[in-house]
Amino acid sequence: MLAAPLPTVELNPDTPPVAVVIWLHGLGADGHDFEPIVPELKLPPDLPVRFVFPHAPEIAVTAFGGQRARAWFDFDPGGGADEPGLKKSAARIRDLIQNEIDSGMPAGHILLAGFSQGGVMAFHTGLYYPKRLAGILALSTFLAEPDKLAVARTGANANIPILMCHGQQDAVLPITLGKSSLESLRGAGYEVEWREYPMAHEVCLEEIRDISRWLQAVLR
Repeated sequence: MLAAPLPTVELNPDTPPVAVVIWLHGLGADGHDFEPIVPELKLPPDLPVRFVFPHAPEIAVTAFGGQRARAWFDFDPGGGADEPGLKKSAARIRDLIQNEIDSGMPAGHILLAGFSQGGVMAFHTGLYYPKRLAGILALSTFLAEPDKLAVARTGANANIPILMCHGQQDAVLPITLGKSSLESLRGAGYEVEWREYPMAHEVCLEEIRDISRWLQAVLR
């Protein structure tokens, strides 16, 4: 039985988009979480971008004592991410990408972004996607299965642009976790731009400016 399409929040530019950003929220949030960031990016009028913010499904989350919350996969602080959940959500995100392709947007103009658990999914989907994508924006996050990177990666995205941003005071996902993933990616041959900020598990204004600059460079 096929899973139902993920519900989404969508922000469209005034003119036909030249690119699409699929932005994945963190554990316990929803698609509206990063919606307010779009006007803060101050993208120029000659770079019309469509933003798609999907809602993760509601599941029982071990880290929350079994309570239900929107999550891309179950998470246990002692055991990490569950592999079946990763695969299931990656398939549904690939469906979102395919929807954009079917609507006429080339895969190379579709970018995956994600914060925290959403960033895990951006990596887990984008690095292994069979067609070249525009880039991966990974905020306050990590690589779920670095040991599988060498065998599971696809040639299509071997040179995909990646921007990783992390807070130096992040107590939820410590910056050491982000830096370990950075080393794994660079060790596998990926060129990754890294930025860190004096903040916790959040997003700051300087980071938004860096994201805007990077998006404009990549999406053009």
